[in-house]
Amino acid sequence: MAATPRSLRLNAADNVVVAIDDIPASATLEGGATARERIPRGHKMAVSPIAADEAILKFGQVIGVASRPIAAGEWVHEHNCAMKDFAREHRFGEGAVPEVIAPVADQPTFDGFRRANGKVGTRNYLALLTSVNCSATTARLIAREVERSGMLADYPNVDGVIALVHGTGCGMASKGEGFETFMRTEWGYAANPNVGATLMIGLGCEVFQISRMKEEYSLVEGDSFQSLTIQATGGTRKTVEAGLERVRSMLPRLDAVRREPAPASALTLALQCGGSDGYSGITANPALGAAADILVRNGGTAILSETPEIYGAEHLLTRRAATPEVGEKLLARIRWWEDYCARNGGEMNNNPSPGNKAGGLTTILEKSLGAAAKGGTTPLNAVYKYAEPVTARGFVFMDTPGYDPVSATGQVAGGANVLAFTTGRGSAFGCKPTPSIKLATNSEVYRRMIEDMDINCGDVLDGVSIADKGREIFERILAVASGEPTKSEALGYGEAEFAPWQIGATM
Repeated sequence: MAATPRSLRLNAADNVVVAIDDIPASATLEGGATARERIPRGHKMAVSPIAADEAILKFGQVIGVASRPIAAGEWVHEHNCAMKDFAREHRFGEGAVPEVIAPVADQPTFDGFRRANGKVGTRNYLALLTSVNCSATTARLIAREVERSGMLADYPNVDGVIALVHGTGCGMASKGEGFETFMRTEWGYAANPNVGATLMIGLGCEVFQISRMKEEYSLVEGDSFQSLTIQATGGTRKTVEAGLERVRSMLPRLDAVRREPAPASALTLALQCGGSDGYSGITANPALGAAADILVRNGGTAILSETPEIYGAEHLLTRRAATPEVGEKLLARIRWWEDYCARNGGEMNNNPSPGNKAGGLTTILEKSLGAAAKGGTTPLNAVYKYAEPVTARGFVFMDTPGYDPVSATGQVAGGANVLAFTTGRGSAFGCKPTPSIKLATNSEVYRRMIEDMDINCGDVLDGVSIADKGREIFERILAVASGEPTKSEALGYGEAEFAPWQIGATM
């Protein structure tokens, strides 16, 4: 006899189940429901009749409404489930229970690079930052020559010289939200603890002037920060030569730093998901949330982001807000996004992507409920704008787009020194200077993309507990923070993924 296909009802109130395996038409599931048609793995099947306009429930929460009557046993997806906004009770702070933080002496440790400002890096890079797209090629030429010359062979404690280039810096307003966001991002990368030294390269006539950033942040050039412009230096070739000399002068001091033990409280973990599927909210995301809880209880920081991907689940986060002000700040960012979409002729349900839908996610409400699980269960202590320095400890939120490279760029600018990235479809992503740990939501994508995936969370479907998988993820975070390379680092990912959020008109 054929084995009964596995399915999962996530909450007793749910009127759908998730197909763990492909469910053939006419198959009867545990519990007695019979499939009227094939239900793809990761997708949803109705287990009771659902009337037109009735709420469809998953995780015990609304993920949409029936666009027509749905019979028990039907496949539930875009053809019969519609996005509809619904009233949400935010009830600030009712579930916020302060955590007991382990004393420093009892915290697990990792081996990191201590910086003069007290922060600890998990990597030791020299960054070539560009003030404008016009200096991107020059920065890449410098990095290419450093690699070609074998210069780094004499500096074994330096992880690399990386060119972080982008598509903006000019054709923008010289004040306002867009400019301030970009300046925070640039400075945030220079100040990230994984960057031991920065050489910023500009053209000279751009809107984003290096001198203005130096004045804004009271920067004095020295061993850890220097700058030059192509126009003042005398052109591309002379700038490449001058850049190489600056790099040579900065490397000895950078190489003199050695890894030494540091407590887990020195870790700031960026929480990311991309290429999500119907398993994301069941396996990898809650497991990463369990790892984030362990980090928070050991004094560390975990940053949840991607505001469009908590839309419809934000009421679950406001209930964990440490103060009413924190909850109000999160809702203010939600309102900003509603206005932003309206101004640009979009809507929040433009997310999920076609790949998300193919993997079983139907609406942004459903996707958000799974995505929010990465944030674990501890109180929400702070809410930040994009690329703002993260100064609070514990679980925090940063307002970013859902687009992974842009979102991760904001988190790294905020100070994240390690990143964990869940994926069900198989996202390929790295994030220099911050190592990215890839977590597969299902065993199939883990096996198929074994050279890209660091951890398989698909075994949660086979009985591994969320708590045990969370501990496994936390231990890998400590190992990577101590220098163990991730799969994306081994493949060379990370420089091209620097993608500052461009807000406002390009002029």
